[in-house]
Amino acid sequence: QVQLVESGGGLVQVGGSLRLSCAASGSGFRINDMGWYRQAPGKQRELVATITSGGRTNYADSVKGRFTISRDNGKNTMYLQMNSLKPEDTAVYYCNANIFNVGYSRYWGQGTQFTVSS
Repeated sequence: QVQLVESGGGLVQVGGSLRLSCAASGSGFRINDMGWYRQAPGKQRELVATITSGGRTNYADSVKGRFTISRDNGKNTMYLQMNSLKPEDTAVYYCNANIFNVGYSRYWGQGTQFTVSS
């Protein structure tokens, strides 16, 4: 069974930086596109950034120029480098991936929380 596990959450000050990681584990799978989503208290989950297996990226306007999504296909791991953090970036961040196992399915991680304090 394939699992996605996020790490890297915590507490950071305004203007600070943080890197999140999402590692896929299991066997016999292949990852297609991946992405980061976030959900702030009382709000709907929203897209933060996506990356294809070939490395093409897409960002929400709110994070463009501050966040960078990347992946290491050899390690089945995706990253989100976040700079110039703002209080409105506070949320639970979820990893999402389109993974081929028996067939293609969308997988979600359990989420990692971080808070930007002022």
